[in-house]
Amino acid sequence: MNLIHRIEHWGDRNYPRWLDFLRIALGLFIFAKGLSFIADTESVGRLIEKTHFQLSIWTAVHYVAFAHIVGGIFIALGLVTRVAVAFQIPILLGAVFFVNITEGFNFMNSELWLSLITLILLVVFFVMGSGTYSLDHAMRRPGNKRWF
Repeated sequence: MNLIHRIEHWGDRNYPRWLDFLRIALGLFIFAKGLSFIADTESVGRLIEKTHFQLSIWTAVHYVAFAHIVGGIFIALGLVTRVAVAFQIPILLGAVFFVNITEGFNFMNSELWLSLITLILLVVFFVMGSGTYSLDHAMRRPGNKRWF
């Protein structure tokens, strides 16, 4: 068994049920952030301009918005959660270390703390998986074949 399978197996065995509700809330929060990015693309573009991102700014804005909307839904439903989280982690790393660093690492920077907590939760769900109240779990029941 390789390392990824061992981590997945450990996460599936040691998953408390209350963590499912936290996963659903995280998915809904990320989905709402994606909707807010679509509603105000100019401010998101200004944030990305501050990072001196080399690719097209609007490409990055659209990637972030799309990844947050689709990934938030997938995380909330518990559908291929680890893959959805894997698409979110680079965005949140960029938010913590590149976007929020322009505001400074201080206690009053609430966006930094929100991004940091979200990043930590994403790492937790990357390790722990989707839990028992999820579509992943429903598809893995005995008698159901895994389709991925």
